[in-house]
Amino acid sequence: MEGTAMGCFQTSPSHSWLYPTVILCIFGFFSMMRPSEPFLIPYLSGPDKNLTSTEMTNEIFPVWTYSYLVLLFPVFVLTDYVRYKPVIIVQGMSFIITWLLLLFGQGVKAMQAVEFFYGMVTATEVAYYAYIYSVVSPEHYQKVSSYCRSVTLVAYTAASVLAQLLVSLAKLSYFYLNIISLASVSVAFLFSLFLPMPKKSMFFHAKPSKDIQKPSNTNAVLEECQEHETPGCDEEKPTSEIPAPLGKLGDGPKPKHATVRVFVQWFQDLKECYSSKNLFYWSLWWALSTAGFNQVLNYVQVLWDYKAPSQNSFIYNGAVEAIATFGGAVAAFAVGYVKVNWDLLGELALAIFSVVNAGSLLLMHYTADIWACYAGYLLFKAGYMLLITIAVFQIAANLSMERYALVFGINNFIALVIQTIVTVIVVDQRGLNLPIRIQFLVYGSYFAVIAGIFLMRSTSIIYSAKCQKKLQSSALSQNPYRPQSEGPRDVIPGTTL
Repeated sequence: MEGTAMGCFQTSPSHSWLYPTVILCIFGFFSMMRPSEPFLIPYLSGPDKNLTSTEMTNEIFPVWTYSYLVLLFPVFVLTDYVRYKPVIIVQGMSFIITWLLLLFGQGVKAMQAVEFFYGMVTATEVAYYAYIYSVVSPEHYQKVSSYCRSVTLVAYTAASVLAQLLVSLAKLSYFYLNIISLASVSVAFLFSLFLPMPKKSMFFHAKPSKDIQKPSNTNAVLEECQEHETPGCDEEKPTSEIPAPLGKLGDGPKPKHATVRVFVQWFQDLKECYSSKNLFYWSLWWALSTAGFNQVLNYVQVLWDYKAPSQNSFIYNGAVEAIATFGGAVAAFAVGYVKVNWDLLGELALAIFSVVNAGSLLLMHYTADIWACYAGYLLFKAGYMLLITIAVFQIAANLSMERYALVFGINNFIALVIQTIVTVIVVDQRGLNLPIRIQFLVYGSYFAVIAGIFLMRSTSIIYSAKCQKKLQSSALSQNPYRPQSEGPRDVIPGTTL
């Protein structure tokens, strides 16, 4: 059946990319069309599950972080080894199990199982973004990347708006929102079965190096965006300025086993990439901020329910999530039109907006007004989306897609390790077991520390640049006939957007 369906599209090579792109976009749309998510906490704390805030915060939600950490690396390796489609199918099955347990499971243990399977969902998400590059030719990368990311944003926004309308106007029970979500992810699973099986993958089943075409790094940027879109990514980026594409192990002895060869190449590539101070510090911000961002997203509904209990007041979680997603997309889009020397001022921007993020979280901690709490969340999410887009540009601009995928994976793995440490210390009942309001004081302070680190770093960069400029001016005035030398740079050249 799959072969017959594909045969219709293989008759015209110019359209061979349409079938997998359409099927994958349909999968992405229905997998993100989950109107129950903005109202998860009211559902769990309501009469359907009757869980306490303490049980949700300290016993249930940490399981997602732990399972995600345990599953991420093996799934990352397995995804490439089995060529994506089986992992996408597993993701669809995990979605269904998650919502079946959410609907019919009772008690803390059942909800912990929900979090485990949702950890499987998020760990397997890498297959969705990597799959398309194995079944379409490089000239279509930018187009299909944009489609796959845009459709998930549209679905998430539509689901949030639909949820708010059904709750506010139709007075629909949260239970039926979860029924709609279950139906949607079930449709996604069915469409995953119709995806064509790739013949190659990025690492374990790569083409010989002479056949590899290096796509523009704009496509790598578009592949990454997990919660956001980077619509301003239409400009061509320079290809990798670091030599030795994947598959060439250099002059040393080559391991005979293909799997060992891939792991050795990963290690060598990562070592060379992170030797750049510029890439290292952008990656450091990425890991630190993503850990904090995911932690806030995981517990923000608990804070909202604390500020305005859903049993006693009208809640607008769906509307806030829709606006936050749209605001994040606009912020990411705006980056593409900002003309800034990111080499010089990029880390200052990281520091300034990290201050904004810290202030937003501290506002959410101190305010008793739910609307001020909503506003702080909108500001926080938009600020993070803007900064992560800049970071993606800076890191991806001079890397091949293979190396970008590695750096992306390692950065997110480090972020998850940091998030796990924060969860164990701050949230877990075996740690400090802090109440939700105090947790957001900790998260605000965490982003203040990030801001301090990059404020010191950016001050050093600007001061060094001014000193270097002064020395060059002085040398030029003393010997105007001497050609001006730029000198070696210790960083990968940045991108002026």
